[in-house]
Amino acid sequence: MTGTRKGTHSGSGGGKRLPGARRALRREVPSTVALLTDEADFAAMRRYATFGFDDHAAYLREMEGLLRALSSQGVHTTVALFEPREYAEFCEETRLDPDLPDSRTRYTADVAGLGATVPYAGQPMELLVPELIGEAERHAALERATALLAAAGDCADCGQDLGRAAYARASQALMRLVDAVGTGAHHVVGSVPVDGAPLIAVLHAACGDDGLVQLRESEALVFCTVLAAGIVTGSRGGVVIRSSTRGGGPHEAGPRVAGPQEAGPDVVRGWSLSDSWLQPLTEAEVFAAYCTDADTGEPVPPEPGVDYRPGIELPPPEGDC
Repeated sequence: MTGTRKGTHSGSGGGKRLPGARRALRREVPSTVALLTDEADFAAMRRYATFGFDDHAAYLREMEGLLRALSSQGVHTTVALFEPREYAEFCEETRLDPDLPDSRTRYTADVAGLGATVPYAGQPMELLVPELIGEAERHAALERATALLAAAGDCADCGQDLGRAAYARASQALMRLVDAVGTGAHHVVGSVPVDGAPLIAVLHAACGDDGLVQLRESEALVFCTVLAAGIVTGSRGGVVIRSSTRGGGPHEAGPRVAGPQEAGPDVVRGWSLSDSWLQPLTEAEVFAAYCTDADTGEPVPPEPGVDYRPGIELPPPEGDC
């Protein structure tokens, strides 16, 4: 959408500024670019006369060219999501004309750049767009779940902060889950229905034969916060884990955990959130949950090369009041 350059540098007295030094300083000033990722948001911006695009595909190509140009200059660039509705609200609150390029720049710097962003590292647009959308979804889930934890209050019996206690319990649950499924690359999905709108968190973990677990802290934070929100609200959420012992597997960045001769089918297991803890599902329940369309409720064919197994009993949580 628009790019902003952020940063400050002061000169060194009255010395002459050299062109090479100026170019070096430019590389130290980061940039933020806000992107319209889908057709609906793009169409919403076309009502502004100063928005000079009429084709979303062409717009994405131009934005990719801009990102490549910034990268070629050595500029560190992050990409944010441009939200037309949020932009209109921002302009109304700040009394800016939304049909001005400067207003879009201000929005990018003041609002979009403070939300969900991903660093640009040369990835093509077909990878960058889903990466940005995924990050925005994680950011939104984290904000919503955090608000639920903050509103939970204190335990009437012991005075303990319920949100903090629920997060500690969710963290224990995650560690017990990873320990239970053992060696492999694991794709973990947690879902918690709250007020009719599900909170969903996705996490990738890899565990080697030595028991060392690799996962992204940012994904673990969102997962535990979402699961904790289900605990404090008494939601009947659930967790599904798909595990692979094949190199790559569902965790593309993870280590190779088994040789070709050891590789077996992917394994899917599931748990339900009940009584503030994860309870194992039966094999039939796991199959039904994984082979049902979440939007229509209609059955979908089982995926070849996948075993559906019951969840594993998890050791009870510690530290209850």
